[in-house]
Amino acid sequence: MNTPLPTSVAALLEQQEGDRVLLVDDVPDNLSLLHDALDEHGYTVLAATSGEAALTRALQGRPDIVLLDAMMPGMDGFEVARRLKADPATAHIPIIFMTGLTETEHLVAALQAGGVDYVTKPLDPRAVLARMQVHLQGARQARQTRQALDAFGYASIAVRASSGRLLWQTPLARELLQLYFGTMAPTTPPLVLQWLRRCLEGMGSVGGANGASGAVGMGLQDSVSMPPAEPPRLTAELGARRLSFRLHHCIGGEDGPGPGGDWLIVMREVSDAAVIRSLGLSFNLTAREAEVLYWVVKGKINRDIGDILGASPATVKKHLERIHAKLGVETRTAAASMALTRAREIHPQWEL
Repeated sequence: MNTPLPTSVAALLEQQEGDRVLLVDDVPDNLSLLHDALDEHGYTVLAATSGEAALTRALQGRPDIVLLDAMMPGMDGFEVARRLKADPATAHIPIIFMTGLTETEHLVAALQAGGVDYVTKPLDPRAVLARMQVHLQGARQARQTRQALDAFGYASIAVRASSGRLLWQTPLARELLQLYFGTMAPTTPPLVLQWLRRCLEGMGSVGGANGASGAVGMGLQDSVSMPPAEPPRLTAELGARRLSFRLHHCIGGEDGPGPGGDWLIVMREVSDAAVIRSLGLSFNLTAREAEVLYWVVKGKINRDIGDILGASPATVKKHLERIHAKLGVETRTAAASMALTRAREIHPQWEL
């Protein structure tokens, strides 16, 4: 007769019903034993009996956690883990190895391949379930954070500062990075990576100063887990659209939190289309004239405005002459000043 699970573990299991578990083992008896235990506690179980099948199931089913047999014929568990971690679509999924090998080198190999934990065979379903909870809680919080950020128009990515690798991204982040930079995971846009490393260099200096002043319990790793102050943001522009990047916090890494760790970056896109429309309505401008005036406010010269709008500098100059007449001013500086004042009256939160 199985010993009942401790009350605390049972309560956690009840809270997490519905999580998807990918169970990978080439031995049917092992699959059956764990499948029944997981199903009893409300998990949705995806099963695979080979490394190739595991990779396919992971991409199709997007499990919340993977229980992975280390030793399998053909593609072993170590290679499966490496491939899952190399794919941005599955890199965030925690992997627990199931192994009968207890030698240190095998356990180290499991962790180096991307595993977060291991359980030894013969398997005790109670121990497996308890271990799963430790890692599912963190994974669930990260998933909920990503979903919430996307729902409110914020996109997020995780970047490993030491290697520059983009570890994961929300669907909205994928679209924005392709639109603004033409890059795809696991490549981090060079501009974003340079900005991240500059932020971390500055934060490292702050951490060193804290250590020198004798701050209690504040080492470098602790000081960079959360930015000590708001680091400068990065902004990328695409026409009248702007994408801002904000360094949020360190979410861990191969060696734990630190300057070379994995950092959550939150992005938000802002479009100035409403500002342009307001300028047009306020000064009785055509749509193109409002666009020209917007870029004048942004400090662009005629040649730059022409490049942005796909027009010649001479055409921009003609638009600007009509803008001056409608605003009753003689210089672009006066036009820009008047437009900026009006834009901020209508959109108090607007920033250049």
